[in-house]
Amino acid sequence: MSYSKKYLPLFIGVAMGAGVFLGSKLDFNNPSAKLFSYNAKKEKLNRLIDYIDYEYVDDINTDSIVDVTVNRILENLDPHSVYIPPEELEGITESMQGDFIGIGVSYYPYRDTISVINTIKGGPSERSGIRAGDRILMADKDTLYGERLLKEGLANKLKGELNSQVQLKVFRKGKGVFDVVVKRGRVPLRSVDASYMLDENTGFIKINRFAETTYKEFKNALDSLQDLGAKALVLDLRDNGGGFIAPALKMADEFLKDDALIMFTKNKKGAIENNYATRNGSFEEGQIYVLINENSASASEIFAGAIQDNDRGIIIGRRSYGKGLVQREMALGDGSAIRLTISRYYTPTGRSIQKPYENGNKEYFNEYLERYKNGELQNADSIHVADSLKFKTPGGKIVYGGGGIIPDIFVSKDTTRVGEALNYMLRSGHMRRYVFEKLDTERDFYNQFTEEKFNQEKVIDDTFADDFLLYIRKNGIDIYLEQNNYRDQLKKYLKAIMAQQLFGTSAFEQIINKDDKMVQKVLSLSN
Repeated sequence: MSYSKKYLPLFIGVAMGAGVFLGSKLDFNNPSAKLFSYNAKKEKLNRLIDYIDYEYVDDINTDSIVDVTVNRILENLDPHSVYIPPEELEGITESMQGDFIGIGVSYYPYRDTISVINTIKGGPSERSGIRAGDRILMADKDTLYGERLLKEGLANKLKGELNSQVQLKVFRKGKGVFDVVVKRGRVPLRSVDASYMLDENTGFIKINRFAETTYKEFKNALDSLQDLGAKALVLDLRDNGGGFIAPALKMADEFLKDDALIMFTKNKKGAIENNYATRNGSFEEGQIYVLINENSASASEIFAGAIQDNDRGIIIGRRSYGKGLVQREMALGDGSAIRLTISRYYTPTGRSIQKPYENGNKEYFNEYLERYKNGELQNADSIHVADSLKFKTPGGKIVYGGGGIIPDIFVSKDTTRVGEALNYMLRSGHMRRYVFEKLDTERDFYNQFTEEKFNQEKVIDDTFADDFLLYIRKNGIDIYLEQNNYRDQLKKYLKAIMAQQLFGTSAFEQIINKDDKMVQKVLSLSN
């Protein structure tokens, strides 16, 4: 008899009580989670776990049983109520806080060493003289190359207390091995990927997630663009899966008139909480364009819905993901936490954009495949929404609920085999690794470029593109570029990745967007 079958009755028994146990620890009105009053069912669960710990004939890890049980319980609630084990919670918290304590380098394992892709501008490593292309061999007495490179968490070797020092042993071509001391500092995890002027009147800001620092980053970018003369603004929320709601609300407030409804939430008791715009808006008159796609979710949809329902701007792209549930993170006391759905949110017209999840999590998360099969990613007419989910904005525009934000202007996705393959190359590590190797062989040559000079003068030719295709074929990937425009696209992607490694994400976005269909649609509307 397998272990899982043998202890199945035990799992079920614990599962029946664990939900009650979780409920006893959670106070939906108070994140500090005070205990509820005495409950016989809670006591029953506690006794069961004690009996297993102290009386059961075999040694059983009740912690692991409870973890499995918690996961199973949450899976049966909704797709976004999840358990976060202790080993994952720290990384998630750092990402959403917007910074961490470290040395400030981007790197990846390359030929059994840590290879520096670039240093964070103004960060600890840059101040200490570390450069792109350097190999970090040791941190204090820890060896960071060879077999251990793949077996141990590299990031933890470079993190530490604020202002603590770490002695690094570094290898640099032409210089050899040398020691450098780096004082650890706060390293930002930027949520604003790019901010620049598309033309003399139109600013562009791309946001990758909504973290604690997002609004501040966004406001700094917005102020800078207004100083440059921006009268219209593009907010790129494509592939932004959401995050904290508060930054999205504050961002929307910058564009909406005083007392405009941004969104409202409703909990299980029917209590409604409205969120209104204040007098703080700094861009209440200029034209707004919001770019979304099938991966724009949660807080991205809150923002887009507020702009659309208030007739404030134009939504461009494809139907968004469809997440209209609000979660709160609640600690479980052992370093783990749950993210529990506590309410639903609604756009100003009263629509819920949460897509159905009654058929289970697997079907819910595979919904993209259905959109692909029914042609929705290529044709707006393939989007089917029930008339009962029809709403009207104050300006008379028809909008729909029931599964994402439907854009005002549809822009199709390239779903051809070659298009999908090139997009995969762009987002995967193959292209980045290839470009790093090319840069690594000619550091002195590329270091002479400024970002402006690189954009104007650096040309990725057919020889460079062919060399990349040969490189990925050696790694078991074959792409046949049967049309010239795809070759041009490949060369653009290679240049964008090179610019990213040399100058950062904003340089990447500026090259990618030069002939991006959604950006070009904005420019055609604004000119």
